[in-house]
Amino acid sequence: MCRWAAYIGAPIYLEDIVSLPKHSLIHQSHGATECRTAINADGFGICWYGDRPEPGLYRDVMPAWSDPNLRSLVATVKSGLFLAHVRASTGTATSRNNCHPFTWGRWSFMHNGQVGGYDSFRRYADMLIPDALYPYRKGATDSEALFLAAVAEGLDHDPRGAMERAAASFIRLARDKGEAPHLRLTVAMSDGTRLYAMRYATDNLAPSLYHRWSATRQGRAVVSEPLETGEDDWLEIPAASFCTFEGERVTVEPFLPCRLAAAA
Repeated sequence: MCRWAAYIGAPIYLEDIVSLPKHSLIHQSHGATECRTAINADGFGICWYGDRPEPGLYRDVMPAWSDPNLRSLVATVKSGLFLAHVRASTGTATSRNNCHPFTWGRWSFMHNGQVGGYDSFRRYADMLIPDALYPYRKGATDSEALFLAAVAEGLDHDPRGAMERAAASFIRLARDKGEAPHLRLTVAMSDGTRLYAMRYATDNLAPSLYHRWSATRQGRAVVSEPLETGEDDWLEIPAASFCTFEGERVTVEPFLPCRLAAAA
């Protein structure tokens, strides 16, 4: 499974999350400890918000640890809101368009997890994306399809509800045409103002997810794995949770697409 990290708070250099910590995201790309695959070498991506509403985006197919351009970028760019991802493919090709994060307007989105039997119903998943949004379907991943389905469900004005409705549609497809596990996910996404994160699985194996407020940085990191082994104040996000991070405030709400999938 993939590994990812996100940050919201006072502007910092991207390297403070992506490359400098002992268990940074780049370190996790070849030494993850809380996932099935320790090596995440199927590409990487990073997006960051600055003075403009839409985020900057840099993605490539190289392993994150071997790209000097990435290290140069994160050492010189500052942002108060960014998302970074290292990819371990669950079946789709290693290509730039399949690397996270994905963007649409001011929104950014990244995912770790799987949709059971996705190859057997990929066409049906694409049909969840309306014609007006389909030009934004650049790759072939379940993650990008889930993101655009959520946009279609009203992500702009109802982030939690839109993600629940989109995830429920994927659960139904996996249940009817795919296989178990029907859905496992952690997601981070942002509208450029707030950072949202969710953790969910239809079985008992939701991918790991943590967050931590740093008084020194005046910001919060949300990560697949803690960035430093010596820090004991990382808080694990419970399964079936939808979190909204804004400043120091954290709001945790239920995230239960299974209710909608069962009612269909």
